[in-house]
Amino acid sequence: MKYWLGSVVIMLIIVINGPWINRHIPAGYNPFAPIALNDPPTLITRYKMWKLDKNPQACMAVLERVQQDGGLIFSNPGKMSGKCPLDNPVRVRALGGVALSSSFLASCRLALSSAMFVSQVAKPLAQQKLGTPLIRIEHLGSYACRNMYNKPDARLSEHATAEALDVSGFQLMDGRHLTVLKQWPQEGAEADYMHTIFAESCGYFGNSIGPEYNAAHANHFHFGMRLFGFCR
Repeated sequence: MKYWLGSVVIMLIIVINGPWINRHIPAGYNPFAPIALNDPPTLITRYKMWKLDKNPQACMAVLERVQQDGGLIFSNPGKMSGKCPLDNPVRVRALGGVALSSSFLASCRLALSSAMFVSQVAKPLAQQKLGTPLIRIEHLGSYACRNMYNKPDARLSEHATAEALDVSGFQLMDGRHLTVLKQWPQEGAEADYMHTIFAESCGYFGNSIGPEYNAAHANHFHFGMRLFGFCR
């Protein structure tokens, strides 16, 4: 009972002080501010993204704003039927001004999380750590109607709902081609870039799975929306 009353009191304080919060709290830490491309991956940001899962129209409106800000380029393929239907998918064609090896289907929140991750982490760190712009991200796909690890007795994969993207490599403007398979076990600036962006990805996705998790991920990073803070 006391915990319920405590929650009610906290919510009342937030509602009463809403105008003050809007004036004095940065948007990324403000539960009332609309989510934006440059919001840090705080618990408040996660909460606002979780709310978007419940409101497809609001999520799509956020993607439109992010597209206007240069965070991604996407289109709407429409509802997809079949064994693994998708109600509100988007087709992502570029992220943060960075090209893709091919477009990919994504849930609204995966598209948003990917745009924030590339704009805030993968793109700026390439310039900082490697001294050259990131121009292309290579991936192994997102949507695939299958169970986890293709096992008949396993639960449905995140890929079956377009809520995961498998990133395999990065192309730099100076001609360098980095891959998870090659750079992950090495040392030096390129390996450091790979390890850093993987570690930072944990704040943007529900789960980040890489080469040290199991052999199935030796050649890519799996960025998915299930769970919370699972980074292996």
